[in-house]
Amino acid sequence: MTPTPANLRSYPPHREGLKPAPFLPMSRAEMDKLGWDSCDIIIITGDAYIDHPSFGMALIGRVLESQGFRVGIISQPDWHSADAFRALGKPNLYFGVTAGNMDSMINRYTADRKIRSDDAYTAGGEPNKRPDRAVTVYAQRAREAYPGTPIVIGSIEASLRRIAHYDYWSDTVRRSVLTDSKADILLFGNAERALLELSHRLAAGESVKAIRDMRGTAFMVSRGWKPAEDWREVDSTRVDTPGKVEPHPDPYEMKEKDPEACGTKDGSPEPAVKPIRLMSREERLAQQKEIREKSVVRLPAFEVVKEDPISYAHASRVFHLESNPGNARAMVQAHADRDVWLNAPPLPLAMDEMDYVFDLPYARAPHPAYGKAKIPAWDMIRFSVNIMRGCFGGCTFCSITEHEGRIIQSRSESSILREIELIRDKTKGFTGTISDLGGPTANMYRMACKEKSIEESCRRLSCVYPTICSNLNTDHSKLIQLYRRARDIPGVKKILIGSGLRYDLAVRSPEYVKELATHHVGGLLKIAPEHSEDGPLSKMMKPGMGSYYRFKELFDKYSKEAGKEQYLIPYFIAAHPGTTDDDMLNLALWLKENDFRLDQVQTFLPTPMAMATTMYHTRKNPLRKISKDSETVETPRVGKIRKFHKALLRYHDPENWESIREGLKRMGRSELIGNGPQHLVPRSDAGASRVRGMTKNETPTVNRIAKKFGQNKPRPGAAIVRKRQP
Repeated sequence: MTPTPANLRSYPPHREGLKPAPFLPMSRAEMDKLGWDSCDIIIITGDAYIDHPSFGMALIGRVLESQGFRVGIISQPDWHSADAFRALGKPNLYFGVTAGNMDSMINRYTADRKIRSDDAYTAGGEPNKRPDRAVTVYAQRAREAYPGTPIVIGSIEASLRRIAHYDYWSDTVRRSVLTDSKADILLFGNAERALLELSHRLAAGESVKAIRDMRGTAFMVSRGWKPAEDWREVDSTRVDTPGKVEPHPDPYEMKEKDPEACGTKDGSPEPAVKPIRLMSREERLAQQKEIREKSVVRLPAFEVVKEDPISYAHASRVFHLESNPGNARAMVQAHADRDVWLNAPPLPLAMDEMDYVFDLPYARAPHPAYGKAKIPAWDMIRFSVNIMRGCFGGCTFCSITEHEGRIIQSRSESSILREIELIRDKTKGFTGTISDLGGPTANMYRMACKEKSIEESCRRLSCVYPTICSNLNTDHSKLIQLYRRARDIPGVKKILIGSGLRYDLAVRSPEYVKELATHHVGGLLKIAPEHSEDGPLSKMMKPGMGSYYRFKELFDKYSKEAGKEQYLIPYFIAAHPGTTDDDMLNLALWLKENDFRLDQVQTFLPTPMAMATTMYHTRKNPLRKISKDSETVETPRVGKIRKFHKALLRYHDPENWESIREGLKRMGRSELIGNGPQHLVPRSDAGASRVRGMTKNETPTVNRIAKKFGQNKPRPGAAIVRKRQP
C-alpha cells in the first residue's frame, strides 16, 4: 500500500496568530494596512486576481496564508522590465510563478494560430495583458528583480511542459520549461502537498537546491545524479519496447536444447542450480514495490525526441504509463549535459483535505483594484461550485489527466452545501440559481476503484475506454443525494449542471438521469460525443454513439415525464488525429439528419504532452506499442483541410459553402451539392433560399420551437443516406 502522506493541516504554523487578509495584498499600501514589512511568498500570476477557489493564485495563496505565511500577489505585471516584479519587495522565501488558470499560448492564440481578441481572465476582457510562455518570462524577470531568490514554478502551463514536448505554435519540440525559465523547482499537478512541504522546509532553513525528495516536483540535476546509491536506472525501452518486438519464449516448449549450448563457454560444466525460495504474494508485492520506489525510468533525451518522431511517441507512451501515483516511478530526461528529474506524481487529497482547501476564508470577489470592470471568467463561475477534481476518462485530447490525474478527489457534502450558502449570502447578484455543481466532469463525484490495492497497481490509461472497467464503482447515489440536499437550501431556487456530462456513466444510473432531467436542466444540457465515427473516437478514447443514443432515450423520456421541453447540445471536434475527410463528412451528414445547427465548433488544438498531440506530431498511436511499422495515424495538418473539416460542422453557414463545395468535389461527392433536401450545400449562394429559406447575408437559425436552445428536432424527410467506405 502507498504510505499515507502527512495531512495538510499537520504542520505547525509558520507565524502564530496571522489573521486572514480581506484580500491578499497587491500593493505596498495594502501591506502597510496589514502591518507587514515584507511578504514571505509572492505569487506572480498571468490572471486578474479573483479571491475564489476556482482561481489558482487565490487557492494556493489562501492555503499558504492558513499555514502562517504572508502571501502577496503580483497580477499581470508588465513583463518588459523587472520593475513591476519589485512592487512588493523581496520575498523572504520565494517567488511562486504561474501563468494562470490556462496555458498562456492557449489563452492567447486560436487553433488557427491567430491572436485572440479578448482574454476572459483579464479585467474588461482586455487582450495582451500577459506574454507568450508566461511562466518562462515571469520567472526570468523575477530572477532579474531579485537575484538569488528561489523561483518556484507551477500551474497547468508548467505541468504540461515539464519534459520535452511538442509545441504547436512553433511546430517544434521544445525543451522542458525548467531549462528556459531557470526555475529552481517545478511543482506539477494540484500541488498543495508539495507546496506546503516546500514552504515549511524553506522556512526551516533548507536550501531549495537540496530539496529533491518530494512527490510532484521536477528539477534540473547534473547528468547521472541519483537520490542515493541504492537507486537503479531503468531504460524506458524496458518499460515499453519500441521497434520490433520479439516474441516471448514459451516456457512449456518441449524442444531439446542444442547440445553445444550446454555448459559454459570454456566447456566446463554449468554450476549446480540453486533452489528457489518460494515467496508469498505479500512478500513478492512488497519486494516489487521497494524496487519500483527506488527506480528511475530514463526517457529518450531531448536531443533524440526532437529529431526522431518514433522516440518522441515512445517517450509519450512511457510518460503516461508512469502516471498512477500508486505505482509510478520517477523519470529522468537528458537535456544536453544536464538531466530533468521528475519525482513520482503527487498523492491525491483526502476528502477532509479537499474540504480544508475549499473552506478557507475567500473573499469570493475580484480584488477591489479592478473597480467595476467585468472579468468574463468571474462572471462565468461566480455562482458555481467545484465539487471534485480529476478525471478517469483519459480522453487523449484533454490535459486534465496530465495535470489533475485520474483519481477522483471529492469534497464532502457538508462542505459543498456550506459553499452554496456562502454564495447565497455573500455573492453579489445572486438571484437563487446555482449555475453548476461539477468540476472536470459533472458526474464522477465520489467514484473510485472498488479496491484500493487494484487502483494502486493499475496501469490502464482510462477507466472507461474501451469499456467501463468492472472494478470501477459507478454508483451515482451520493451525487443524487447531494443534488436533493442542495435544492432544499432556503433561498436556492434552481441548481443547474453546467459541467460536461459523462453520459456513458450516466446510463448506468437511470435514477440519476431522471433526477437530472427533472430538476437540473435549464432547457439544454451540453454533452460531448466529439464525433460520430469509430475511427476518430478510437483515437480520442471516447465511447461510440451507442451510449449517446441510450442516454438521449432516457433524457427525452424523463424530460417528457417532467412536462419539460429540453434538448441535448452536443460538442464535436474537427480535424482530430485519425479523422479522414469521409469521417468529417459523415459527421456533417449526421448533424443534418438530426437537424443540428451548431453555433460554436472546435478545431483540434494540440496541447503540450496530450496523447492526441503525440499523434498529431508523430503520426503514431501511443495508445499501443510504438514501432516504425506500428499504426500510422493520419492527421489533418494542412490549413486548407483543417478549414474544410471545421466548415463541415457548420454546413448550414453560407460562409462555409464555398469551402465545402470545393472539398466535396475533391472527394468525388458532388452528389451532395444541390438545392434539394437531400443535399448538404446548395449549388450556389443564390440557391440558399431553395434549400433553407436563407440567403448568404442571413444568419442561419434553428426551427422556431427550439431557437433559444440552439438545437433542433429531427425533421420528417430530412434523412440523408451516408456513403461509407468499405
